[in-house]
Amino acid sequence: MKILYICTHNRCRSILSEAITNQFAAGVLTARSAGSQPAGEVHPLSLKYLQEAGIATEGLISQSWDELEDFAPDLVVTVCDSAAGESCPLWFGKSLKVHWGLSDPSKLEGSETELAEAFRATISEIKQRVEDLKTVAALPSSEWRAALAKLGAQ
Repeated sequence: MKILYICTHNRCRSILSEAITNQFAAGVLTARSAGSQPAGEVHPLSLKYLQEAGIATEGLISQSWDELEDFAPDLVVTVCDSAAGESCPLWFGKSLKVHWGLSDPSKLEGSETELAEAFRATISEIKQRVEDLKTVAALPSSEWRAALAKLGAQ
């Protein structure tokens, strides 16, 4: 299953999701990430806490979804936090869609300890969701839509 994680800036949550998916679901899931208005650089704390968790960061870049025209994902996952008033980019392709609504740890203002806890919590949440997606990917593709509906598919 090919997954595209999208958010507005492609510098934190979508990057974390891409890296975690490719680390823990290699051979089952293939992930890329992009933004509707990419920041042009990955947030440095995203890289720091991925590396701390032993997750590869090579090749991670903040990029526009226009650069992934040939990727053709089976699933698009939006990771913006609509509960925090963020607007989510809309993907108009034929892919299945799921919304995760992750809080953005890079926007937290706090101590180094609070930032570390926020990034670690987000990484942990993404890991669990990737495990759920691995279960879905093991099903015949004709069953993905129904299985994803249980995970918040649109």
